[in-house]
Amino acid sequence: MLPAIFGLSGLVLTDDERAFFRDCDPAGYILFGRNIETRAQARALTDELRALHGRDRTFICIDQEGGRVARMKPPVWLPYPAGEAFDRLYETAPASAIEAARANAHALGLDLAEAGINVDCLPLLDVRQPGAHDVIGDRALGTEPMRVAALGRATLDGLARAGIAGVVKHMPGHGRSLVDSHKETPLVTASAEELELDLAPFRTLRNANIGMTGHLRFTAWDAENPATLSPFVIEEVIRKAIGFDGLLLTDDLDMQIAGQKWTIWWASPRRFRP
Repeated sequence: MLPAIFGLSGLVLTDDERAFFRDCDPAGYILFGRNIETRAQARALTDELRALHGRDRTFICIDQEGGRVARMKPPVWLPYPAGEAFDRLYETAPASAIEAARANAHALGLDLAEAGINVDCLPLLDVRQPGAHDVIGDRALGTEPMRVAALGRATLDGLARAGIAGVVKHMPGHGRSLVDSHKETPLVTASAEELELDLAPFRTLRNANIGMTGHLRFTAWDAENPATLSPFVIEEVIRKAIGFDGLLLTDDLDMQIAGQKWTIWWASPRRFRP
């Protein structure tokens, strides 16, 4: 099995894609808006991907967060709120906010399950910082680590109720980015002590099955390499300081700064159960 997650070009597999995927046997696939049109089409596509390898639990993921990051859109699918909605509710009713995040993720997960998708790149555990670029913005679950972790845990629980595996992202934290990481690599100059705030939600949810790295450089840890490509960040920060030992994916490499169409993992999928 090739340790890569591939994207697709359109609504159906081309003959070349079908032959290539069958031959290289990738770990899984990621779907984007270009791959999603109707309920029947989406299900037929994911059924074919599974049939290519004869694995019912083939890794098929999507970025379906709610708000502005939603590949499955109305009117075919329901709209779901961005993370900020639960942060605002938490201000007045913490218990209600946690239950709302859980119920929302459950409903969203049922949509994914119907489409044959078994992994959602959600929740964001990035702690939102004042003055940062809005690449995260209203996608975040808040500015306070404990709140972010509580809402993130509820989101994972809701997805799991629908049979969907969640992905905690973007390790070791994307909340301080001053630029859009889809277009250029952010440089974070905060000290290691300041970055403890960013690590806190990931440390709380370190037992999650799947995590995702972010394409940011941190001068406190490795000024030369983005976290995705930094052995120090992966081993010393994510694996040791955070304590995460699950399946670790990169953020999407199909970005202007990367120019690739695949995602790699950094560790064996020993605890992944989609």
